[in-house]
Amino acid sequence: MSADTRREKAARIRHLLDTEGENVRENASHFNENRYDAIDEFDEYEELRTTVREIKEDAIERLPELIETVTESVEANGGNVYLAEDAADANQYIENVAGDAETLVKSKSMTTEEIEVNDRLEQSGVDVYETDLGEFVLQVADETPSHIVGPSIHKSREGIAELFNEYFDPDEPLETPEELTEFARDYLGERIRDADVGMTGANFVVADSGTITLVTNEGNARKSAVTPDTHVAVAGVEKLIPTLSDLQPFVELIARSATGQPITQYVTMLSPPVETPTLEFEDSDAPLSESDGDREFHLVLLDNGRTAMREDEQLRETLYCIRCGACANSCANFQHVGGHAFGGETYSGGIATGWEAGVHGQESAAEFNDLCTGCSRCVNNCPVKIDIPWINEVVRDRINHDESTEFDFLVEGLTPDEEPGGVDLQKRFFGNYADLAKVGSATAPLSNWIAGTAPARALMERVLGIDRRRSLPEFERETLRKWFTARGGSRVSPTDADREAVLYPDAYTNHIEVERGKAAVRVLEALGVAVRVPDVASSGRAPLSQGMLATAERHAHDAYADLAEQIDAGRDIVVIEPSDLAMFAGEYEKFLPNQSAERLDDNSYEVMEYVYGLLENGADGGQLPAGDGERVAYHSHCQQRTLGLEAHTVAVLEDRGYDVLTSETECCGMAGSFGYKREYYELSMDVGSELETQFQDEAARDRTVVASGTSCLEQLDSLLERPSRHPVQLLDPDR
Repeated sequence: MSADTRREKAARIRHLLDTEGENVRENASHFNENRYDAIDEFDEYEELRTTVREIKEDAIERLPELIETVTESVEANGGNVYLAEDAADANQYIENVAGDAETLVKSKSMTTEEIEVNDRLEQSGVDVYETDLGEFVLQVADETPSHIVGPSIHKSREGIAELFNEYFDPDEPLETPEELTEFARDYLGERIRDADVGMTGANFVVADSGTITLVTNEGNARKSAVTPDTHVAVAGVEKLIPTLSDLQPFVELIARSATGQPITQYVTMLSPPVETPTLEFEDSDAPLSESDGDREFHLVLLDNGRTAMREDEQLRETLYCIRCGACANSCANFQHVGGHAFGGETYSGGIATGWEAGVHGQESAAEFNDLCTGCSRCVNNCPVKIDIPWINEVVRDRINHDESTEFDFLVEGLTPDEEPGGVDLQKRFFGNYADLAKVGSATAPLSNWIAGTAPARALMERVLGIDRRRSLPEFERETLRKWFTARGGSRVSPTDADREAVLYPDAYTNHIEVERGKAAVRVLEALGVAVRVPDVASSGRAPLSQGMLATAERHAHDAYADLAEQIDAGRDIVVIEPSDLAMFAGEYEKFLPNQSAERLDDNSYEVMEYVYGLLENGADGGQLPAGDGERVAYHSHCQQRTLGLEAHTVAVLEDRGYDVLTSETECCGMAGSFGYKREYYELSMDVGSELETQFQDEAARDRTVVASGTSCLEQLDSLLERPSRHPVQLLDPDR
């Protein structure tokens, strides 16, 4: 990416932060908070997540069979089924069905957005009206959706009122939500009554009965389907599920995951053509019994790349998506900038990378793919358990490989990674950070001085896109491993210890944040643990975050080989950086044999989780300093939370007598290398502003600030005037 491109992207994000960010944040956060409440009150949530995952896996595996089944079912009922190869094919069929129709009304449908059917119909002379309120607002504004579920999530009530008043010029200005919705209801009601054709999407299509299920909070989807004499339903082939009995768990989950409702206001199940009589609005006195009942139904099943996605081992999971938007709502970056930045031609949010790469191509996905920081919060929020960060990394890797040049061989011979020469220099820099850290420590303090000079910062900003406003970490000449060796190793002999542990020396702990590593060693020794700090390969988290999968895989194999020896000797693996532990617990199953990945996961612990376990199992905590009521403000790392480990830190600190206030903010915005990049600096700081506000208010401003993740600590140091520390440092006997 060139310096000019980075400036343009930064300017666009800054513009969206200023113009849409506040509305997106308020609305997406509201969805997310409601979702938490709805799930907390729903005991069957995890069980149903497993169930719907299994149904979707089965349905996508049997997709050709289900297409045949639904075709037979719909045709037996008197309807028509058309399997469209791509957008152009689908639009041509729909145009033919519309024929000489003058008007067509539509319910909300992302699939019809994908094929841009409105434009095609309007070019052929059909007036198209969106009947979903959010979509109607965007149609009037001539804008695209910014959210899969809430298309106008970026709009305020005041903005919509101004838009409607200017566009429709009503007799009395519209102001209140009630006035706006009443106006839209009346206006759209007339269009629905007069429409020649109705078009809907489908949340789910039941193969064995041909049943179309619409899950909405407005009644206009139902009206659009049954009021006109002709109904066209457009659905991606992935919407097929085998039987009616499979539908129930999806209905239970989709509303809770999307908007936090136990169930939406309307769940419409139609096995069209419906048997209700056709309506003659022009002759209101005509009895329904005299209606000819001549209804026409067309189900357009859209492929548009989905078959190729099904056959793609890495993108296949995308087809399990039920379009609930939970990944977007739970994403800190999306909450602040919205889908007009965090989205492609049609789809937005975390899962959008898979959809855009599959149906529009990698070029569309490349526009926003880097906004996914891999924090993994979306995985726990997805009702179908889709590994969304992995899909993002896979597509990022493919984008990297598409950017190769004729001079690749020159770069490949000069870099320590496994990637082709065309990989963006910024990504290559951050992906090889472990190697850079070794050089930085070996040449410190000279390396720190050079990196801090104005010419060096200007060069790094122009060539590597590292924002000069972000403070750079400083390398330590004496690494953690050097310090540990110089002190003679562990102060606790293995023969005198109940447990022996390897403290994993990640790049930051070993070369930069050495003091937290020293504190961890002393804390473990105080609890009777014999400690080792061996030379171990980096986890591969850095190259993974840049989409450098071949390099990440090589790191994974090297790290496992080093750590397997320690596990064989009966030693526990203790990790300070949560993102490395998340790598062991999650991504290693993609790189290693299952047995190896499970073995490492089973024997690895986050440092405060490990301390908690030691204390719970009888270790003497008296050697650790007492908190004596010291007030602490604690922020947990994103991946620490997704692993369910935040509570261990809080429990240990409170046990030692600290008064702990936990962060209400789920993400600080730094997310590793993300916050250093010029194009994302403003977004990173905007996300962090919520944490800044909480930790500077009256309840927290005088508290000691602690955080579990490296990126969190760096962000907090940028946001606050007082320094932050890792929680293990509060337990250091030498504190």
